[in-house]
Amino acid sequence: MEPKLANDYQMVRTGRSGFFEQRRGFIAVWGKEAIQFLDGLITNDMKTLADGGQMLAAFPNAQGRLMAVVRVLRHGDRFLVETEEATRETLYTNLFRFTFAGDFFVEDLSEQYLYFEIFGPKKDLYHSNVVERIEGAYAFELPYGAGYFVPNEDASGFRQFLTDENSCIPVSPELRETLRIENGVPRYGVDMDDTTIVPELGLSGLISYNKGCYIGQEIIARIHFRGHVAKRLAGLVLSESEEYSKDLVPGVELSTIDGKNAGRVTSVASSVLLKKMIALAFVRYDHLEPGTEVLAGEHRVVVTHLPFTA
Repeated sequence: MEPKLANDYQMVRTGRSGFFEQRRGFIAVWGKEAIQFLDGLITNDMKTLADGGQMLAAFPNAQGRLMAVVRVLRHGDRFLVETEEATRETLYTNLFRFTFAGDFFVEDLSEQYLYFEIFGPKKDLYHSNVVERIEGAYAFELPYGAGYFVPNEDASGFRQFLTDENSCIPVSPELRETLRIENGVPRYGVDMDDTTIVPELGLSGLISYNKGCYIGQEIIARIHFRGHVAKRLAGLVLSESEEYSKDLVPGVELSTIDGKNAGRVTSVASSVLLKKMIALAFVRYDHLEPGTEVLAGEHRVVVTHLPFTA
């Protein structure tokens, strides 16, 4: 890791928050039948979402394969759905086609907002009242911090609030990628795509198994009640020194010590905190036990739970 990147990493990990700006999908849904329609499309139980509450969920297709991972925030009679920019258009198109079937409305707000993702230990930046200073801003809780959708016209002021009033540092794309991987957050088009079966992600709180029917539910439930998926997203830690890291790259196949297929690496980073190369990978079920050694290329890696860091 380059010196500046390592220095910024240490600051974020030891006392100063960092922020990363990006465009992200932000879609509003409302109408008398909004709960009914959303509940029939999404893996979590929309009927239980109270005003001001939020939940993690996925939109699957009829085969139980992933269309988008989302967070849903209920704001009065509106449901605000955030997702990656890579899945925004597909998700919006999927939602919009149901507006012809009943009292159900959808609006893509993505271009009206800039998204600020906050990393680090500064807890006073992780509360919804932070956005009370900006009308029309929305806060989402994340496992490692918070995400704020800020209207474009207020983005400069919010950035100044972060840097001048709270001494936050800008996070580069390279550092954000390291923090993402350490926190076990999959990225669409890198760690997951439309071939991923939703339970393979293994994300806590993503799926309700007692909510009733939704698109893809039969396949997802069948996988759950038979006991397990064939493979699941997990962490890997390189057992050897970083000089061997050239073999730990996205796309490399994993194998057991005796040569059987064990999965595939999807993302790789150098973790300063762990002083190891780490990776996200889909690991076959028989090898998911933490501490299991498998091979990435010719070098040993150890399977571990996600996230890598608390």
